[in-house]
Amino acid sequence: MPDRLWWIAGLCVVLGVFLVVAGLRALWQRKPLRMSLRLLWAMVFVALGVGLGATAVGIQGYRALTREEVAATVQTQPMGDKRFRAQFSFSDGRQLTYMLTGDELYVDARILKWHAVANVFGLHTAYELDRVAGRFKDLAEEQKRPRSVFSLAPDRLVDLFGLRQRYAALSPLLDAEYGSATFVGADAPAMFEVRVSTTGLLVRRIEPAS
Repeated sequence: MPDRLWWIAGLCVVLGVFLVVAGLRALWQRKPLRMSLRLLWAMVFVALGVGLGATAVGIQGYRALTREEVAATVQTQPMGDKRFRAQFSFSDGRQLTYMLTGDELYVDARILKWHAVANVFGLHTAYELDRVAGRFKDLAEEQKRPRSVFSLAPDRLVDLFGLRQRYAALSPLLDAEYGSATFVGADAPAMFEVRVSTTGLLVRRIEPAS
């Protein structure tokens, strides 16, 4: 998705620059109305290009969601006293390890759902894993024991999810009100796949490769 956006954004900026040059030429020819129209369109194309470029930056790290697919592989190892280690392996080669407290591994994700207008630019529903935490089976323990929560999402210059929640004007283009979460027991050594489908997150136990 970002590659297509960069191309469209670049084309818009180039058109904007071309119209600026054409507007200055009209000024040189003493045609103020033509100059004004060309500069106005130049501003429109440049603004569109900048907006699409910012969108491309904002969706870096998100993956298009078209079917059920593996978001990450997680290996859990109990460490005693309801503590466990969770090692995440992502398809891009990243590996992250967390020490968590609880009986279960909890993972959630946030979903960007683009509307028809944005689909024209190649933008479709995308997902990004957001947080990992330890979860206690017993509610009283969940309320009293120390919580362990960490971010799975990379730092980004443009947070489209946050911008959509903050500005209702973006609603014709984007929905950012949908999230999904899953959890699984972590009281024994195991390996899991965290999968994302069109209905949300799910986790499946797998056998490690021999």
